[in-house]
Amino acid sequence: MAQVPFSWSGQVAIVCVVTASLVAAQPPANFEEISARATTAREQGNLPLAIQFYNQALELNSKWAEGWWFLGSLQYGSESFAPARDALSRYLELTPNAPPALALRGLCEFETGEYPAALEDIEKGIAGGAANQPRNEQILRYHEAQLLARLGRFDAALKAYSFFAEKQISSPELFLAIGLAGLHVPLLPKEAAPDQQELVTSAGKATFQFLSGQDHDAAEAFSALFERFPAAANLHYLYGTLLYTTDPDSAIDQFKKELEVSPENQAAQVMLPWAMLMRNRPAEALSYARMVAEKQPQVAAAQLVLGRALAETGTLPEGIGRLESALKMEPTNLEIHIALAKAYSRAGRDSDARRERVSCLELTKGGATRVAQP
Repeated sequence: MAQVPFSWSGQVAIVCVVTASLVAAQPPANFEEISARATTAREQGNLPLAIQFYNQALELNSKWAEGWWFLGSLQYGSESFAPARDALSRYLELTPNAPPALALRGLCEFETGEYPAALEDIEKGIAGGAANQPRNEQILRYHEAQLLARLGRFDAALKAYSFFAEKQISSPELFLAIGLAGLHVPLLPKEAAPDQQELVTSAGKATFQFLSGQDHDAAEAFSALFERFPAAANLHYLYGTLLYTTDPDSAIDQFKKELEVSPENQAAQVMLPWAMLMRNRPAEALSYARMVAEKQPQVAAAQLVLGRALAETGTLPEGIGRLESALKMEPTNLEIHIALAKAYSRAGRDSDARRERVSCLELTKGGATRVAQP
């Protein structure tokens, strides 16, 4: 399998070669001469001298957009990430919405620890076409997935990592990164403690096998993990979420096992009754739904699962009340609108049901696909 590359390619893949002939006794006095020397130094691979000349040229002409781009690219190549970020910001002021610059600034922000800004820039860069070359796409999507996990968006991170599984691109660091996302550990691979790495890397490799379609190998890997790490939090939950779309009954079993290991696992508390509801088992879901709503009263998903369980077992007024509470918490949650439309219809509240169906249509404009998760 191919290996994941870890450095930006193209403009910033520069080897520093000192070219003595480029060093002038006196710096040239005008912008045209300095910018020409900057270009020559860059083309000959003399990174420090090129940076020096670009800085001098930009002091004379701060509106030179190309100069800010090359300066930022060269500074990124020399691992001067904060100056590179600032140079690229100046470029983007002059050339708004330039996808390669957004992506590269995002990579700089990743290195300087500005994670929300980094994710926003990288996602905009990818959407604009900065990932149109395979190597750059791998780098950007790998950083995007790491950032999603670092910011606690674990499901989205796993979805992002599925890109590598589908293409059979792997590395030990990638397995570690996938494991961190799967086990809900909001860290970058470089931040993971040594004593975490055996469990996390093994979980990541098993997840990679599942995502790449190696179901049998993944099942054996997870079974071995459960034996080696019986008290590991989120391990059963991880396998349950992977199984959820193709084998929901097995997913339910995994969510139950997770709650035996980690009774306070809030994600498992919600997903267990939700999975039961998806399997038309509302009576069985009800007791779990009451428990999660009691423990997480301010969480919309908790009110959603209880509202649905109540409505589908005949307790319509209380169920509708719970669903309405959930909607106040998350007005754009499609699943809540769907559940309310059904509950209102059962209660004979046709105009309210119609209003919720209209809301569903509004939320799915543009071809959005509903994913049955709370």
